[in-house]
This record gives sequence, structure tokens and C-alpha cells, in this order.
Amino acid sequence: MDTVLFDLDGTLTDPKIGITTCIQYALHQLGYQSPETDQLLWCIGPPLTVSFASLLQTTDKMLINHAIAFYRDRFATVGLFENVLYPQIPETLKAIRAAGYQTYIATSKPHIYAKRIIEHFDLTSLFDGIYGSELDGTRSDKGELIRHILLTENLTPTKTVMVGDRSHDTIGAKKNQIFAIGVTYGYGTEEELRTHGADLIANSPMEITKYL
Repeated sequence: MDTVLFDLDGTLTDPKIGITTCIQYALHQLGYQSPETDQLLWCIGPPLTVSFASLLQTTDKMLINHAIAFYRDRFATVGLFENVLYPQIPETLKAIRAAGYQTYIATSKPHIYAKRIIEHFDLTSLFDGIYGSELDGTRSDKGELIRHILLTENLTPTKTVMVGDRSHDTIGAKKNQIFAIGVTYGYGTEEELRTHGADLIANSPMEITKYL
């Protein structure tokens, strides 16, 4: 193994307040009643199109896009920074880099936001590249995103590891025949991760280092 792809939300940072508050704001702007914060935790990880389709009980792309636009109105200015690093993340990344691994961000979040978040936490120097979706939803599917990273960076699948906290991460990894480490300190359960193909389970960031 020589390369590690990291999910962002629920793996490196805890975005609970920012994401849930922005979803509540979007629903309110559309005239819908919003669930309480803890009832929205399942929305952390999946693409926004999936979350809003379920929350609004609709397949109307125009309505879903309106919801995403309202979400981003708040997220781009406030919600982006309603976010905290999980304990041990900087130390974990530094140890992995010191061991000679290449490291990349692989998030369903638009890359323009991911870059700002990584800069905010002063982690830019610990990554060889930051990859995410486009604002129009292109590559929000984790499998498509991982494939794009592998091709763009000329990475070997059998030498690459995906680290993430949700089923989308492990499913995306297995679509590309790469090793998957699921983390349980984020928003996915061990059962969810193992069911969808996680090869190993890490209960803390430092366990990721140990496995590598």
C-alpha cells in the first residue's frame, strides 16, 4: 500500500452543526417543517441530492435543486466553519505521511468547500490533493469520485486504501477494487460498514495508523 484516500465529513471532521443547521434552514425557506438536529444525522455522508429527495419525499429535480441552493446560501458563509476536527487527526495524518504514504481527500462535498475546510484547519500541507464533487453534482457518487482520483493521479487500486465512516465510502471503494477501512467514531455503525464491504474497522484515528 502506498496511497490513502480519506473521506472528510465524519472521518476527519465532525460537521454535525453545520450540515444539520443548513438543512433545517433550507427546509424552512421552502416552507417545510424540519426534523430536529439528531434526526438529521443520517444526512451526514450521502450526497445532498439523496438527502433532500428523502426529506422532501420527492423526485422533482427542480425542488431538490432549490433546496440545495438554499442549503449552500448558508453553508458557503457560515455552515462551512460550524465544524471541528476529531481528536488525533493532525497527529494521525502526520504519522501516515511520515511513513511515506500519499494522502488525498475523497469527499462527496463540492471540492471548493472541501479545500476551504482543509485550509481552515491548517491541514493543506498534509495532502497531495483534495478531490470532491462539482457544484452540479458531478462525481458526488463516491465510486465515480474514487475512479476519477485513481485515473487522474495514476494510482494503482491494489496499493490504495479508502478510509471513511459510511457505507458510501466502502461501496465506492469496492466498486474500484480497493481496500476499505471503516471508522466507527463518525456517523456510520460497524454493522453498516461491514455489511457494505469494510475490510477493517478502526475505532479511533490512531487505529488507522496502526493498520497501515
